[in-house]
Amino acid sequence: MDDGANGGDEMKGKVAVIMFPGSNCEEETARACRAAGLSADILRWNTREDLSSYDGFVLPGGWSYEDRIRAGVIASKDSIMKTVKEESIKGKPVLGTCNGAQVLIETGMIPGVKDELQMALAANINPFISGYYCTWTSLSVCSTKCAFTSGMKDGDVMKVPIAHGEGRFTTKEDGLVKKLEESGQVVLKYCSSDGKISDEFPTNPNGSVNAIAGICNPEGNVLAMMPHPERAAWNRQVPGLEAKPFKEMSAPGPGSPMFSSMADYIEKEGKKWR
Repeated sequence: MDDGANGGDEMKGKVAVIMFPGSNCEEETARACRAAGLSADILRWNTREDLSSYDGFVLPGGWSYEDRIRAGVIASKDSIMKTVKEESIKGKPVLGTCNGAQVLIETGMIPGVKDELQMALAANINPFISGYYCTWTSLSVCSTKCAFTSGMKDGDVMKVPIAHGEGRFTTKEDGLVKKLEESGQVVLKYCSSDGKISDEFPTNPNGSVNAIAGICNPEGNVLAMMPHPERAAWNRQVPGLEAKPFKEMSAPGPGSPMFSSMADYIEKEGKKWR
């Protein structure tokens, strides 16, 4: 993984980073994609470009439409999301981080067991702060069936930040969470630095059910996660690693495997939709 400049190397594929009114993570998200060997274009929500030419999509963080009504719901109704959903059915990978995860939940693409809204990303619950909470967390990889964790191992731990006010995975549907756990759709969980998963604060920073931080669809090509892997794509972004020698600081950070996994998935599976 380089520092965002591809140096003329052959790309593994082309992805679109979809920017809604209020998105604020599109630039660093595109940079992390490019560093993983992907060509990345930042597209506005009202673009007229033919999205079928793209091999994957990323919905970055921010506050689309000022989080009015509830986070992600207005963006989920934009016509571009109908197209993204249609492209995902072909097998193309779709990653939603933070606000992007909220959009995917509101479209019903996650968890995707039924073609309807099944979950919510509700207001955070923790003992100290009401609303927006920003901190560094550790994530345990619980499933590698997903396009974004296929290059990792079960039990791998990633240090990445969160920054949200509505990030608590929850549902009123009886048995749904158990079904997602059993099917391997629960991809990421909050854990301690040594990999111990816990529902308790501060390990679980927002009260998410079963400490869930990321869920994929049944096919494994769509992932909604609340933490920000693009903000830990290089070691220099990570507390405790930023004061290392330059070469070490410029090395891929703990969030980078998610983007390299996506790139490898596109390179391997792209013939199915091209």
